[in-house]
Amino acid sequence: MTVSASARGAMALMVAALVGCAGDKLVPPTDVPAALQVPDTHALSHVLHGAGVQIYQCMPTAQNPPRYDWVFWGPAADLSERSGKDVGRHYDGPTWEGNDGSKVVGAVVATDSGPVPSAVPWLLLRAKSNSGKGIFAKAQWIQRLHTIGGLAPRTACDAAHAAVRERVPYSADYYFYAKR
Repeated sequence: MTVSASARGAMALMVAALVGCAGDKLVPPTDVPAALQVPDTHALSHVLHGAGVQIYQCMPTAQNPPRYDWVFWGPAADLSERSGKDVGRHYDGPTWEGNDGSKVVGAVVATDSGPVPSAVPWLLLRAKSNSGKGIFAKAQWIQRLHTIGGLAPRTACDAAHAAVRERVPYSADYYFYAKR
């Protein structure tokens, strides 16, 4: 039986994917800008994918109240492991809450525009508070990387649209780090 080169390539990819899943070792991302690096005193503890929306509200600007602009209200996303298993949610705070009841609330330390101009920026966040005994109990640093979408709407935002909220689809990878 002869196997074509493309079939051999497809089989090699499937084997590589299965071997990668079998090990399931956490590997820190290699494409992190210098400003978003986590201190060496911390190790990667979880990698989760977030998929949901970034919520914006049309509001008067503080500097010029007759002028309106879209203001970021908060995220609403489901969090899953690489296997696809749902493990929690991400919402305003910013807060990451596990299905096990653990939580981490973060504060933005640094931003980077990331490689995709049509996506929300990449972030480095430091934990402000942790609670519970589960997945987020010991998280001290969070990186939001590999973002897709989520930028403020381009639709009209004026007095006629005051207080309107828009939900913009986005996704991101979240890397959580705990003290070594």
